[in-house]
Amino acid sequence: MEETIAGAQNTQLTGQIPQQRGESLLETAVRYAEERHWDVFPGTWLESVDGTQRCSCGEAGCPAPGAHPARPDWATLATGSATVARRMWQKQPTASILLPTGRTFDALSVPESAGFLALARMERMELTLGPVTLSPDRRMHFFVLPGASAKVPDLVRTLGWSLTSLDLVALGEGAYVAAPPTRFGSRGAVQWACRPTPANRWLPDAEELISPLAYACGRDR
Repeated sequence: MEETIAGAQNTQLTGQIPQQRGESLLETAVRYAEERHWDVFPGTWLESVDGTQRCSCGEAGCPAPGAHPARPDWATLATGSATVARRMWQKQPTASILLPTGRTFDALSVPESAGFLALARMERMELTLGPVTLSPDRRMHFFVLPGASAKVPDLVRTLGWSLTSLDLVALGEGAYVAAPPTRFGSRGAVQWACRPTPANRWLPDAEELISPLAYACGRDR
């Protein structure tokens, strides 16, 4: 299932992941592990209750229905093995696809409005981006090399900003992002703003992206 924002960036080349619309969550999770070497783990899923889609966690007011870990030991379940991933999604084919950060990548999370502004600036600066997701909770996640969560506070201070004044969060060990085509209840699915391609297999360092991201978050306050 291909979930990409129409017209987003010129980095959408052949060989992207996911490859085809209609691809199941199982097939997509396996492709992430097999082709991108990302760790994956199944999260919650959506269930129909009285005609309404509810999160499998059972919480009526779940803030991320069908798009969060299903158990507290989720980090131990994450696997980079396509075989193990296939086995896990065979048990629950509608489970969301979650990617732990702090392993093969960290993620810089910013508000959607700041993310689009930053993408425009990065394109003008001709920066090489890694994959970027857009979630229905109106957050963008820029994939960068591991270690970003430790670097970002000092990088932001060097630019003259206070991290507490910016809605910019570095996700590292112990955190995760939801991957396309995971759905957040009735709010829609996670999409690629910049999808994974052979051209962006090597991720940028946080230091390369922090200036336009911090600027965009500052403008977005």
